[in-house]
Amino acid sequence: MSQPLLMPKATAVWLVDNTALSFEQIAAFCTLHPLEVQGIADGDVAGGIMGVNPLQNGQLTREEIEKGEKDSNYRLKLLDPKVRVAAVKRKGPRYTPISRRNERPNAIKWLVRNHPELKDAQIMRLVGTTKSTIESVRENTHWNAANLTAMDPVTLGLCSQIELDLEVKRASKDAALPTEMAEGTTLLTAEEALARAAARAQPDYGFEDEGTERPAPTSEEFDADSVFSKLKSLKTDADE
Repeated sequence: MSQPLLMPKATAVWLVDNTALSFEQIAAFCTLHPLEVQGIADGDVAGGIMGVNPLQNGQLTREEIEKGEKDSNYRLKLLDPKVRVAAVKRKGPRYTPISRRNERPNAIKWLVRNHPELKDAQIMRLVGTTKSTIESVRENTHWNAANLTAMDPVTLGLCSQIELDLEVKRASKDAALPTEMAEGTTLLTAEEALARAAARAQPDYGFEDEGTERPAPTSEEFDADSVFSKLKSLKTDADE
């Protein structure tokens, strides 16, 4: 079955009273013993229980019941729920099987070595350990430090790869930005700002070598008529 049957004994009471299904069919559908279903029919079992209609709560259809009534060997099929309710996430420390608890220090050593950006709280969520144990492994003061071997907690079955990646991603977001990225947003002093402004104000004549002297800008005024006459004479010489 894809989901547990709601109130199986009450459902069996309703099926006994309202259908022609066999005791074996009702027992198989309600996960009861056939003798228990027979006791319900005889009134010896579930005397004070009110029947629950599985048609109303969406766990059976009238067509499914008719199929069972026509064939005694047919087993009723529970309908899939139309709405799936997410499982409630249990709060508190992660439960670690007893067979895996001895491997937690090895997993902590692996996390501390390979993901130093993880916080103690994140390691505690992944491995299900305590802060004191994490500190002892990190500082190499654990009682079994000489025999510890760094091992992936995913391989050990202490957490899933998705959970590990999620915690690493969170830790990366909380980490400080690199120095070179931070330098781009550093404010300049007044002297540095004035020096850069003065450097941008000086004209560039295309000389790349620092040792080459750059010509100073001239303030000589040019005569427009003499310039045009000179250009005209140059063009005439070129045509000849």
